Amino acid sequence: MIPIPQYPLYTATLSLYNARAVPYLLDETKEWGMDVAGLEHSLREARSQGTDVRALVIINPGNPTGQCLSEENMREIVKLCHRERLILLADEVYQTNIYQPETRPFHSFKKVLRSIGGAVANETELFSFHSISKGMIGECGRRGGYFECTNIDPQIIEQLYKIASTCLCPNVPGQLLVDLMVRPPQPADPSYAQYTSEISEIFTSLQRRALRLCDAFNHMEGVSCNNAQGAMYLFPRIRLPKKAIKAAEEVGKKPDDFYSMALLNATGVCVVPGSGFGQEPDTWHFRSTFLPPEKDMQTFIDLLGKFHADFMNKYRD
Repeated sequence: MIPIPQYPLYTATLSLYNARAVPYLLDETKEWGMDVAGLEHSLREARSQGTDVRALVIINPGNPTGQCLSEENMREIVKLCHRERLILLADEVYQTNIYQPETRPFHSFKKVLRSIGGAVANETELFSFHSISKGMIGECGRRGGYFECTNIDPQIIEQLYKIASTCLCPNVPGQLLVDLMVRPPQPADPSYAQYTSEISEIFTSLQRRALRLCDAFNHMEGVSCNNAQGAMYLFPRIRLPKKAIKAAEEVGKKPDDFYSMALLNATGVCVVPGSGFGQEPDTWHFRSTFLPPEKDMQTFIDLLGKFHADFMNKYRD
Protein backbone atom coordinates (compact mmCIF):
# COMPACT_ATOMS: atom_id res chain seq x y z
CA MET A 1 0.00 0.00 0.00
CA ILE A 2 1.45 3.31 -1.17
CA PRO A 3 0.32 6.86 -0.28
CA ILE A 4 -0.90 9.14 -3.04
CA PRO A 5 0.85 11.53 -3.55
CA GLN A 6 3.90 9.28 -3.10
CA TYR A 7 7.66 9.12 -3.55
CA PRO A 8 7.87 7.56 -7.06
CA LEU A 9 10.69 5.13 -6.31
CA TYR A 10 8.27 2.99 -4.30
CA THR A 11 6.08 2.18 -7.30
CA ALA A 12 9.15 1.94 -9.54
CA THR A 13 10.73 -0.66 -7.23
CA LEU A 14 7.49 -2.64 -7.07
CA SER A 15 7.40 -2.71 -10.88
CA LEU A 16 10.88 -4.27 -10.95
CA TYR A 17 9.58 -7.17 -8.86
CA ASN A 18 6.32 -7.50 -10.79
CA ALA A 19 4.39 -6.48 -7.68
CA ARG A 20 1.25 -4.37 -7.50
CA ALA A 21 1.03 -1.01 -5.77
CA VAL A 22 -2.20 -0.47 -3.83
CA PRO A 23 -2.76 3.30 -3.59
CA TYR A 24 -4.45 5.13 -0.75
CA LEU A 25 -5.23 8.84 -0.88
CA LEU A 26 -3.97 11.50 1.50
CA ASP A 27 -6.53 14.23 2.25
CA GLU A 28 -5.38 17.64 1.03
CA THR A 29 -8.28 19.38 2.77
CA LYS A 30 -6.98 18.04 6.11
CA GLU A 31 -3.33 19.06 5.64
CA TRP A 32 -2.60 15.85 3.73
CA GLY A 33 -3.78 13.76 6.67
CA MET A 34 -4.37 10.01 6.67
CA ASP A 35 -7.81 8.51 7.05
CA VAL A 36 -7.69 4.98 8.49
CA ALA A 37 -11.17 4.28 7.11
CA GLY A 38 -9.81 5.14 3.67
CA LEU A 39 -6.87 2.80 4.24
CA GLU A 40 -9.23 -0.02 5.17
CA HIS A 41 -11.35 0.64 2.07
CA SER A 42 -8.29 0.47 -0.22
CA LEU A 43 -7.15 -2.71 1.52
CA ARG A 44 -10.53 -4.44 1.18
CA GLU A 45 -10.87 -3.39 -2.44
CA ALA A 46 -7.40 -4.72 -3.34
CA ARG A 47 -8.03 -8.04 -1.59
CA SER A 48 -11.39 -8.42 -3.30
CA GLN A 49 -9.54 -8.13 -6.62
CA GLY A 50 -7.19 -10.94 -5.66
CA THR A 51 -4.20 -8.91 -4.46
CA ASP A 52 -2.27 -10.43 -1.57
CA VAL A 53 -1.50 -7.19 0.28
CA ARG A 54 1.69 -7.62 2.31
CA ALA A 55 2.80 -4.21 3.56
CA LEU A 56 1.86 -0.60 4.23
CA VAL A 57 4.23 2.27 3.41
CA ILE A 58 3.98 5.42 5.53
CA ILE A 59 6.13 8.44 4.66
CA ASN A 60 6.28 10.58 7.79
CA PRO A 61 7.06 13.46 7.50
CA GLY A 62 5.61 13.33 4.02
CA ASN A 63 7.27 13.54 0.64
CA PRO A 64 6.08 15.39 -1.42
CA THR A 65 3.37 16.75 0.86
CA GLY A 66 5.29 17.80 4.00
CA GLN A 67 2.71 16.63 6.57
CA CYS A 68 3.56 15.15 9.97
CA LEU A 69 1.22 12.56 11.49
CA SER A 70 -0.34 12.95 14.90
CA GLU A 71 0.42 10.33 17.55
CA GLU A 72 -3.22 9.25 17.70
CA ASN A 73 -3.31 8.74 13.93
CA MET A 74 -0.14 6.65 14.18
CA ARG A 75 -1.63 4.45 16.90
CA GLU A 76 -4.62 3.73 14.64
CA ILE A 77 -2.26 2.80 11.81
CA VAL A 78 -0.20 0.46 13.98
CA LYS A 79 -3.34 -1.30 15.24
CA LEU A 80 -4.58 -1.65 11.66
CA CYS A 81 -1.29 -3.28 10.63
CA HIS A 82 -1.49 -5.70 13.55
CA ARG A 83 -5.14 -6.52 12.90
CA GLU A 84 -4.65 -7.05 9.16
CA ARG A 85 -1.18 -8.66 9.40
CA LEU A 86 0.54 -5.96 7.33
CA ILE A 87 4.24 -5.21 7.61
CA LEU A 88 4.68 -1.52 8.38
CA LEU A 89 7.38 0.25 6.34
CA ALA A 90 8.04 3.56 8.11
CA ASP A 91 9.94 6.01 5.92
CA GLU A 92 11.09 8.50 8.57
CA VAL A 93 14.02 10.11 6.75
CA TYR A 94 12.72 13.66 7.35
CA GLN A 95 12.28 13.22 11.11
CA THR A 96 14.56 16.13 12.05
CA ASN A 97 12.79 18.50 9.61
CA ILE A 98 9.91 19.34 11.94
CA TYR A 99 8.75 22.95 11.62
CA GLN A 100 5.78 22.96 14.01
CA PRO A 101 7.18 20.99 16.97
CA GLU A 102 4.76 22.47 19.50
CA THR A 103 1.60 21.45 17.62
CA ARG A 104 2.81 18.58 15.41
CA PRO A 105 5.94 16.96 16.86
CA PHE A 106 7.58 13.92 15.30
CA HIS A 107 6.93 10.50 16.84
CA SER A 108 8.67 7.41 15.56
CA PHE A 109 6.49 4.43 14.73
CA LYS A 110 8.70 2.27 16.92
CA LYS A 111 7.98 4.48 19.94
CA VAL A 112 4.25 4.49 19.19
CA LEU A 113 4.21 0.72 18.70
CA ARG A 114 6.00 0.14 22.02
CA SER A 115 3.67 2.53 23.84
CA ILE A 116 0.60 0.48 22.86
CA GLY A 117 1.98 -2.60 24.59
CA GLY A 118 0.64 -6.15 24.59
CA ALA A 119 0.34 -8.22 21.43
CA VAL A 120 0.44 -5.13 19.20
CA ALA A 121 3.86 -4.12 20.54
CA ASN A 122 5.25 -7.66 20.41
CA GLU A 123 3.83 -8.87 17.10
CA THR A 124 3.53 -5.95 14.66
CA GLU A 125 6.34 -6.20 12.11
CA LEU A 126 8.08 -2.88 11.46
CA PHE A 127 10.92 -1.63 9.29
CA SER A 128 12.04 1.94 10.13
CA PHE A 129 14.15 3.91 7.64
CA HIS A 130 16.43 6.89 8.33
CA SER A 131 18.98 8.77 6.23
CA ILE A 132 21.70 11.42 6.40
CA SER A 133 20.59 12.80 3.05
CA LYS A 134 17.84 14.86 4.63
CA GLY A 135 17.73 16.85 7.85
CA MET A 136 20.55 19.25 8.65
CA ILE A 137 23.60 16.95 8.51
CA GLY A 138 23.97 16.01 4.88
CA GLU A 139 20.94 17.61 3.27
CA CYS A 140 20.76 16.05 -0.21
CA GLY A 141 24.48 16.18 -0.98
CA ARG A 142 25.54 13.11 1.00
CA ARG A 143 24.25 9.55 0.91
CA GLY A 144 24.02 7.10 3.79
CA GLY A 145 21.37 5.57 5.99
CA TYR A 146 20.04 2.54 7.80
CA PHE A 147 16.88 0.60 8.53
CA GLU A 148 15.90 -0.92 11.85
CA CYS A 149 13.96 -4.17 12.13
CA THR A 150 11.35 -4.57 14.88
CA ASN A 151 9.58 -7.89 15.49
CA ILE A 152 11.10 -9.36 12.33
CA ASP A 153 11.75 -13.12 12.29
CA PRO A 154 15.47 -13.98 12.77
CA GLN A 155 15.44 -16.05 9.57
CA ILE A 156 14.36 -12.96 7.63
CA ILE A 157 17.16 -10.95 9.25
CA GLU A 158 19.61 -13.63 8.17
CA GLN A 159 18.44 -13.34 4.55
CA LEU A 160 18.75 -9.55 4.69
CA TYR A 161 22.37 -9.88 5.81
CA LYS A 162 23.03 -12.27 2.92
CA ILE A 163 21.62 -9.76 0.44
CA ALA A 164 23.64 -6.95 2.00
CA SER A 165 26.84 -9.01 1.83
CA THR A 166 26.59 -9.21 -1.95
CA CYS A 167 26.86 -5.40 -2.24
CA LEU A 168 29.86 -3.11 -1.97
CA CYS A 169 30.05 -1.08 1.22
CA PRO A 170 28.91 2.57 1.21
CA ASN A 171 31.55 5.24 0.64
CA VAL A 172 33.56 6.43 3.63
CA PRO A 173 31.97 9.92 3.92
CA GLY A 174 28.53 8.29 4.01
CA GLN A 175 29.59 5.92 6.79
CA LEU A 176 31.14 8.75 8.79
CA LEU A 177 28.00 10.86 8.53
CA VAL A 178 25.72 7.98 9.59
CA ASP A 179 27.91 7.61 12.67
CA LEU A 180 27.64 11.36 13.29
CA MET A 181 23.85 11.21 12.92
CA VAL A 182 23.39 8.40 15.46
CA ARG A 183 26.13 9.65 17.81
CA PRO A 184 26.16 13.47 17.60
CA PRO A 185 28.65 15.58 19.59
CA GLN A 186 27.89 15.76 23.31
CA PRO A 187 28.19 18.86 25.57
CA ALA A 188 31.69 17.90 26.74
CA ASP A 189 33.03 17.46 23.20
CA PRO A 190 35.15 20.24 21.61
CA SER A 191 32.92 20.36 18.52
CA TYR A 192 29.62 20.56 20.41
CA ALA A 193 29.17 24.35 20.34
CA GLN A 194 29.93 24.64 16.63
CA TYR A 195 27.80 21.61 15.78
CA THR A 196 24.72 22.83 17.65
CA SER A 197 25.14 26.35 16.25
CA GLU A 198 25.32 25.14 12.66
CA ILE A 199 22.41 22.72 13.07
CA SER A 200 20.25 25.45 14.63
CA GLU A 201 21.14 27.96 11.93
CA ILE A 202 20.27 25.58 9.09
CA PHE A 203 17.03 24.47 10.77
CA THR A 204 15.67 27.93 11.56
CA SER A 205 16.53 29.09 8.05
CA LEU A 206 14.58 26.19 6.54
CA GLN A 207 11.69 26.99 8.85
CA ARG A 208 11.62 30.63 7.69
CA ARG A 209 11.98 29.70 4.01
CA ALA A 210 9.10 27.21 4.24
CA LEU A 211 6.75 29.87 5.63
CA ARG A 212 7.83 32.51 3.09
CA LEU A 213 7.35 30.26 0.09
CA CYS A 214 4.01 28.88 1.30
CA ASP A 215 2.74 32.41 1.83
CA ALA A 216 3.90 33.36 -1.67
CA PHE A 217 2.06 30.42 -3.24
CA ASN A 218 -1.14 31.27 -1.39
CA HIS A 219 -1.02 34.81 -2.80
CA MET A 220 -0.88 33.55 -6.40
CA GLU A 221 -4.06 33.39 -8.47
CA GLY A 222 -5.69 29.97 -8.36
CA VAL A 223 -3.03 28.45 -6.09
CA SER A 224 -3.53 26.98 -2.62
CA CYS A 225 -0.84 25.43 -0.46
CA ASN A 226 -0.71 23.73 2.94
CA ASN A 227 2.08 24.73 5.29
CA ALA A 228 5.02 22.36 5.57
CA GLN A 229 4.83 20.60 8.93
CA GLY A 230 8.02 18.71 8.02
CA ALA A 231 10.35 17.53 5.24
CA MET A 232 11.74 19.92 2.60
CA TYR A 233 8.84 20.39 0.22
CA LEU A 234 5.64 22.23 -0.54
CA PHE A 235 3.00 20.68 -2.79
CA PRO A 236 0.72 23.50 -3.98
CA ARG A 237 -2.43 22.89 -5.96
CA ILE A 238 -2.80 24.92 -9.14
CA ARG A 239 -6.16 25.58 -10.80
CA LEU A 240 -5.37 26.13 -14.46
CA PRO A 241 -7.53 27.86 -17.10
CA LYS A 242 -9.29 25.62 -19.62
CA LYS A 243 -7.16 27.11 -22.39
CA ALA A 244 -4.00 25.98 -20.60
CA ILE A 245 -5.39 22.47 -20.17
CA LYS A 246 -6.31 22.37 -23.86
CA ALA A 247 -2.87 23.64 -24.87
CA ALA A 248 -1.29 20.86 -22.77
CA GLU A 249 -3.47 18.22 -24.44
CA GLU A 250 -2.49 19.50 -27.89
CA VAL A 251 1.20 18.80 -27.20
CA GLY A 252 0.54 15.50 -25.43
CA LYS A 253 1.35 16.68 -21.91
CA LYS A 254 -0.52 16.63 -18.63
CA PRO A 255 -1.47 20.14 -17.51
CA ASP A 256 0.87 20.26 -14.50
CA ASP A 257 3.75 18.93 -16.63
CA PHE A 258 2.97 21.59 -19.24
CA TYR A 259 3.00 24.29 -16.55
CA SER A 260 6.21 23.01 -14.95
CA MET A 261 8.08 22.87 -18.28
CA ALA A 262 6.93 26.39 -19.13
CA LEU A 263 8.21 27.54 -15.71
CA LEU A 264 11.58 25.87 -16.32
CA ASN A 265 11.94 27.36 -19.80
CA ALA A 266 10.96 30.86 -18.67
CA THR A 267 12.86 31.10 -15.39
CA GLY A 268 15.26 28.17 -14.99
CA VAL A 269 13.32 27.13 -11.86
CA CYS A 270 12.75 23.36 -11.76
CA VAL A 271 9.70 21.94 -9.98
CA VAL A 272 8.29 18.42 -10.27
CA PRO A 273 4.76 17.98 -11.68
CA GLY A 274 2.27 16.47 -9.28
CA SER A 275 1.33 13.85 -11.87
CA GLY A 276 4.72 12.25 -11.19
CA PHE A 277 3.68 11.58 -7.58
CA GLY A 278 0.04 10.69 -8.15
CA GLN A 279 -2.87 12.94 -7.23
CA GLU A 280 -6.65 12.96 -7.14
CA PRO A 281 -8.21 12.95 -10.62
CA ASP A 282 -8.68 16.37 -12.22
CA THR A 283 -6.41 18.11 -9.72
CA TRP A 284 -3.00 19.53 -10.58
CA HIS A 285 -0.01 20.18 -8.35
CA PHE A 286 3.73 20.56 -8.38
CA ARG A 287 6.41 19.88 -5.79
CA SER A 288 8.81 22.66 -4.90
CA THR A 289 11.64 22.59 -2.42
CA PHE A 290 12.39 25.59 -0.24
CA LEU A 291 16.14 24.96 -0.45
CA PRO A 292 17.37 28.05 -2.36
CA PRO A 293 19.74 30.04 -0.09
CA GLU A 294 17.79 32.40 2.14
CA LYS A 295 19.48 35.44 0.60
CA ASP A 296 18.07 34.36 -2.79
CA MET A 297 14.56 33.50 -1.65
CA GLN A 298 12.96 36.80 -2.63
CA THR A 299 14.44 36.58 -6.12
CA PHE A 300 13.16 33.01 -6.35
CA ILE A 301 9.69 34.05 -5.18
CA ASP A 302 9.59 37.00 -7.58
CA LEU A 303 10.48 34.74 -10.50
CA LEU A 304 7.69 32.33 -9.58
CA GLY A 305 5.15 35.13 -9.09
CA LYS A 306 5.91 36.86 -12.39
CA PHE A 307 5.87 33.63 -14.35
CA HIS A 308 2.57 32.54 -12.82
CA ALA A 309 0.87 35.86 -13.51
CA ASP A 310 2.10 35.83 -17.13
CA PHE A 311 1.03 32.21 -17.61
CA MET A 312 -2.47 32.83 -16.26
CA ASN A 313 -2.88 35.94 -18.42
CA LYS A 314 -1.68 34.10 -21.52
CA TYR A 315 -4.21 31.29 -21.11
CA ARG A 316 -7.02 33.16 -19.41
CA ASP A 317 -10.48 31.86 -20.40
